[in-house]
Amino acid sequence: MAKIIGREKEMQTLAESMKSERSEFVAVYGRRRVGKTFLIKEYFNNKFSFLFVGTRDIGRTAQLDNFALALQRQFAIDCKPALQNWFEAFHLLEDLLAKKRTKGKRVVFIDEMPWMDSAKSDFVSALELFWNGWANMRDDIVLIACGSATSWMVDKVFHNRGGLFNRVTRHLYLKPFTLNEVEKLLQSQGIRWDRYQIAQCYMTLGGVPFYLTLLNRSESLSQNIDRLFFSSGNAPLRMEYSELYSALFKEPEKYMTIVKALSAKRDGMTRNELMEQCGFGGSSLTKVLSDLERCDFIFGYSQYGNKTKNTLYRIKDFYTLFYYPKIRNYHPIHD
Repeated sequence: MAKIIGREKEMQTLAESMKSERSEFVAVYGRRRVGKTFLIKEYFNNKFSFLFVGTRDIGRTAQLDNFALALQRQFAIDCKPALQNWFEAFHLLEDLLAKKRTKGKRVVFIDEMPWMDSAKSDFVSALELFWNGWANMRDDIVLIACGSATSWMVDKVFHNRGGLFNRVTRHLYLKPFTLNEVEKLLQSQGIRWDRYQIAQCYMTLGGVPFYLTLLNRSESLSQNIDRLFFSSGNAPLRMEYSELYSALFKEPEKYMTIVKALSAKRDGMTRNELMEQCGFGGSSLTKVLSDLERCDFIFGYSQYGNKTKNTLYRIKDFYTLFYYPKIRNYHPIHD
């Protein structure tokens, strides 16, 4: 845990989940690259009763095959089980966990869970049965559900209308680092910039840990930014913008349309202005704005004396503010 910068409250929550006298359903979410997987793996020292990572853009059959392979390897099964659906997968996991001798809580870490819920999948229903019909009946399970796709986590886990309604016992929402935490991370990487340069770095990359770990201490800030975004060939963050929204949201084009509109008006836009410019409104716009606020991309505020319906929305994410107009003008193919 010495490698973890900040995240004191999150680690306290994880500690409490391990000490409690009940099974715990811990939901971990936040934007792409914010350090969710790193936090969980470092805190538990990569020691889990079972670990599985969902794979993006593959169907149920392939996901189940990967799940079966993970079961075979981690529980030392002679032959890889043939799983027909997620109900069979979770039933087998129950049996294997029950037979495994472990002192204290058994930690089940499912990373990138939203990607497991492929089209026409019974994943959510099977997860409901796993938790309600087995894990929640015990006192020794810590189920950690982690995912970057915020809209999925909110709709299918937090606001679930079925068997998972109000079942999450602890929430961990990882925000980007503060300026102080950025300074600590840079120092841990041997980067000795003055605070003016650190502030410039923060206003370019924001507090996203993964972006900051790509910085080279032998280069100046300008050289690092040039290499990460503008160098010919495969600049590490050249295509990050479109990947970021695609990983977080279904129908990412709607979210990018809103952000693009807001980027052109730094003093903010009202809901009606966004609806007129972006071409959609109603519950669809409400969800997009809510998701963007939840992921710390934008914030809404009402000016003194104005009604709530006149709320102004503005971009707050530093990386997005840097993307417009710097990176987009240099790489216009992104959106």
